[in-house]
Amino acid sequence: MKPLDMERRVIEAAEALARSLGSNPNHTVAAAAMDTNGQIHTAVNVHHFTGGPCAELVALGVAATAEAGPLVAMAAAGDGGRGLLSPCGRCRQVMLDLHPDILVAVPTVDGPRMRPIAKLLSDTYFFPDAQAGRVFRFNRSHYDAITSGQKTSSVRWDERIALGPAIFYFEDDVKCPPLRGEILEIQRYQINDLTPERLRLSNGGTVEGYLEGLRRHYPAMPADAFVDVVDFQVTPSGSAHSREPQNTTAQ
Repeated sequence: MKPLDMERRVIEAAEALARSLGSNPNHTVAAAAMDTNGQIHTAVNVHHFTGGPCAELVALGVAATAEAGPLVAMAAAGDGGRGLLSPCGRCRQVMLDLHPDILVAVPTVDGPRMRPIAKLLSDTYFFPDAQAGRVFRFNRSHYDAITSGQKTSSVRWDERIALGPAIFYFEDDVKCPPLRGEILEIQRYQINDLTPERLRLSNGGTVEGYLEGLRRHYPAMPADAFVDVVDFQVTPSGSAHSREPQNTTAQ
């Protein structure tokens, strides 16, 4: 998927830091990671013959030091004008275990694209004790309905959703602060088996109308796809963060 505006900020932060790197062979890659509050955390790699950490892993540490919580976007760039870089296998595994809902910027012939980390490392081993915080993404247009309790369900295709606590993250809009919530139930249906009741439709909504919108959101979704109907609630604590977006950097 093409980067949203806030995700482009992450790519730009990584590329800007990479351009600032000098001739030191021990620091040749920069990374930037964004948390659910829009704060960007940047870092560089530490090359060493014993296996010094990649820039992405250092960025994870910087974000953890700032108590950033779950991260939603990551980008890395090389010095000397190399531009955007894809993460190595080790970084992919670490991100999948510690930030399973993060999107990672990768270079393509059509420019930067954002990939779910799970798509970059399919059929992988999952570290069972990672205790990763989860993120549930929404379009910002749903913010008022969710905060008011009017919207308590969502239909997803080809996404990894887990029961339990999650941060509800509203994409590309710092004016919609993340919320603390909980995924209560996940029910899987084939599209042909969906009904107004299963879609939680009210006010005269139709299955056909709902599916039309769903196909616009998931243009690659096949006609016979299985989708997940996800029931959720906002927890009484409400907002997950109160900080203003800013940058944190480690070099």
